[in-house]
Amino acid sequence: MDLLNTLVDKGLRRELPTREEALAVLATSDDDLLDVVAAAGKVRRHWFGRRVKLNYLVNLKSGLCPEDCSYCSQRLGSTAGILKYTWLKPDEASKAASAGLAGGAKRVCLVASGRGPTDRDVDRVSETIKTIKEQNEGVEVCACLGLLSDGQAERLREAGADAYNHNLNTSEGTYADITTTHTYADRVDTVQKAHAAGLSACSGLIAGMGESDEDLVDVVYSLRELDPDSVPVNFLIPFEGTPLAKEWNLTPQRCLRILAMVRFVCPDVEVRIAGGREVHLRTMQPLALHLANSIFLGDYLTSEGQAGKADLEMIADAGFEVEGADQVTLPEHRAAAGGGCGSHESAGCGSLESAGSGTPESAGCGSHESAGCGSHEGGGVCGTAAGAPANEPRPDLVAVRRRGAGTDLAPNA
Repeated sequence: MDLLNTLVDKGLRRELPTREEALAVLATSDDDLLDVVAAAGKVRRHWFGRRVKLNYLVNLKSGLCPEDCSYCSQRLGSTAGILKYTWLKPDEASKAASAGLAGGAKRVCLVASGRGPTDRDVDRVSETIKTIKEQNEGVEVCACLGLLSDGQAERLREAGADAYNHNLNTSEGTYADITTTHTYADRVDTVQKAHAAGLSACSGLIAGMGESDEDLVDVVYSLRELDPDSVPVNFLIPFEGTPLAKEWNLTPQRCLRILAMVRFVCPDVEVRIAGGREVHLRTMQPLALHLANSIFLGDYLTSEGQAGKADLEMIADAGFEVEGADQVTLPEHRAAAGGGCGSHESAGCGSLESAGSGTPESAGCGSHESAGCGSHEGGGVCGTAAGAPANEPRPDLVAVRRRGAGTDLAPNA
């Protein structure tokens, strides 16, 4: 297929595809799906080999968020039966993190519900970062605390944070339909603050909220323009008790096409399969490893994920290997520059005149929850019920987290 040959060539050169090419990936037929995966897999292997980076979530403060993000089980007005607790103490958070690190994770993502941190919250998280780093040599720490005020990113960096996650989630044009308590511009501003402070920026999206192909392409092109080092791709879990509880729009094939499109648009960036992979990719998860080079290990924020042991077996059985703590995730040119999507100005990432994103204006929950930091929402178990059509709702795969941080039970890692 000429389209795929063109996209592979562009991916190997870090050249931006056209919007029409990105849309064409999403429009490919199921008959062509394996060809799409194979093509995007060439780009993935060129930049990342067969390494899979493991990340581990620690939910520092769960529930009771004042923001109204429609996708989130911790939102204002949510009736989802999730765990609710206030801040974990530094030693509690470090103990939770150690479970994921023992399972092979090299990055710990510290997440807290809320619009954004107070200065006291930044002090609290800074102490937690220091504790984790003192007790776990070489660990990467990413913070995900919502919207940042001036100076807070710098303080987190000084405390030892390596990265900051804040997701765009969906296109600028549709985000006002998802969130009303803050703006898309607020989200963009926080990612820019993280960049300016020298933190590795992590920003991604949520697919499956009823968006169009054009919306998906818009948000991915906007992400490329923001230049994050990692792009988490979440697949909405329609949590009962949230406004999007009835939105079951994804099939495994659709998820694979979305991941392939993201890989082609951001060829040399860390693409992470985040919340919802177990629920929507199901038995097709191993194919997704040919597209993404990073996953979350174990559970998410408020939902349970696939067993950590099963994650490791899946990676090995698919012919991939867990990325070691001594290995650098990003390609040399990006790691040296600290760049995001290939450093558009100098690395052929192309300026985004064609992205069509315009001025940011609507949305962003600041909510850790929506993605990148691994949508709490995406959990459940692996596998599909006998005879269940691929496009049928699967609420049976959504399991509220009842173990790990905030409980007396051992975590899943």
